[in-house]
Amino acid sequence: MEFTKIDLDTWTRKEVFNHFIEQKTTYSMTSNLSITKAVKFAKDNNYDFYPLFIYSIVRVINSNYLYRMDFNEQGELGYYDNSVPFYSIFDSRTELTSHIDTPDAYTFAEFDRDYLSDVKKYRGTGKLFPKQLVPKNVVNISMIPWVNYTEFNLNNNSNGNYLLPTVTAGRFERTGSEIKLPVTFQIHHAVCDGYHTSQFFIKLQDILNNVDEL
Repeated sequence: MEFTKIDLDTWTRKEVFNHFIEQKTTYSMTSNLSITKAVKFAKDNNYDFYPLFIYSIVRVINSNYLYRMDFNEQGELGYYDNSVPFYSIFDSRTELTSHIDTPDAYTFAEFDRDYLSDVKKYRGTGKLFPKQLVPKNVVNISMIPWVNYTEFNLNNNSNGNYLLPTVTAGRFERTGSEIKLPVTFQIHHAVCDGYHTSQFFIKLQDILNNVDEL
């Protein structure tokens, strides 16, 4: 993992960044995405949808440095060269959720293999973060498969300077032959505007429409 520092004085987003970081403005946006082709691909190839969804999100996050912005331990602004999925897994026996990471892989088949191994090892531990140490270069991912929602907001009290993105999905819904999934992207306004958030959804939809290329 490499961290590239941003020269704020010459950065094109300097004025925008300073304004929204001072105001501590974060926001979330929800969009209903079609997962019809992705669900069919998963079913035809004996995959679960969740790891396919996680892998697709990482592809988008790694396509734009603005989705990977953070402050390093010295408080310097910059971005990671890549992001690692940090996702939730649910234990139905205890009704507890744990959060683990699985390193990105070159192909989805390789990621799915590592995902299944990690879930088997860490689900049911009763710990919030059973896999230590938690990487710094993460994209936070979770799914709430019990309810179909129209909007979702996560309140993160971190002095208004938490820049890493959070992606949440709800229960999918069938409408005729289409399957739609509510997906929420939450980010700090200092690093992403509405345009960048809309591009996240556009790129994610494109990947979910072409998962056979993963």
